[in-house]
Amino acid sequence: MEMSVKGRVALVTGAGRGIGRAIALALAANGADVAVNYRRDEAAAKDTVQEVEKLGRKARAYAASVENWDEDVAMVADVVRDFGRIDILVNNAGIASRGQAVADTDPAELERVLRVHAMAPHYLAKLVLPVMRQQARGDIIMISSVATDHDAANGAPYNMGKAAMEALARTLAKEERAHGIRTNIVAPSLTVTEMGKRLMKASAGVENIHDLDAKWPFGHVSTPEDVAAVVAFLVSSANTYVNGQRVAVDGGG
Repeated sequence: MEMSVKGRVALVTGAGRGIGRAIALALAANGADVAVNYRRDEAAAKDTVQEVEKLGRKARAYAASVENWDEDVAMVADVVRDFGRIDILVNNAGIASRGQAVADTDPAELERVLRVHAMAPHYLAKLVLPVMRQQARGDIIMISSVATDHDAANGAPYNMGKAAMEALARTLAKEERAHGIRTNIVAPSLTVTEMGKRLMKASAGVENIHDLDAKWPFGHVSTPEDVAAVVAFLVSSANTYVNGQRVAVDGGG
């Protein structure tokens, strides 16, 4: 069965690097044009754009801090102006919390993490839905985390943000299915990204994340491409009936 997204337009947040970049390239390889969101690293975003274009698809980079409503309004308007539509929204942009107990967490950190992981996906969904409802099909993907399986100590802001994101996804899945819009959650485990590398260095003193490969399922720590492959299926023509689901990309735990 073909996993096609030909003729569709995807907005992928945090697409300059890591999981977002891999998702952008996977969708382009399957036929989508891609709006590449980034916050600060313009060079990385432009590199993703160039790689999408090498695949024969259209791409442009858009700077916006996704937790900022006004910047989201401007970005979505620019994407619709440039591409004419938005069929796929991938809420991937994320930040880590500082690994402190609740008693020691700065309220400003809590607010910042919640805004990125919970408020931003709500903002963007609200903004793209009027356009997405006009298409025959729409897809919204939330990139969450297996963190919500465990709610480990010293991670309340991140755990709370991802849990709220998942609640939003399940709500949207019910609200928007009448409009032909599928909403699903993809929850990776530790992944070979800059954030993953920093996390392992700070929490476990691991200098090279690949030192963990031998102990991980299937002999390697999850890669961005592992995650992107699941997203590519969920938003493609191969998925006709999966909606409101959470897929863990963790090698089985």
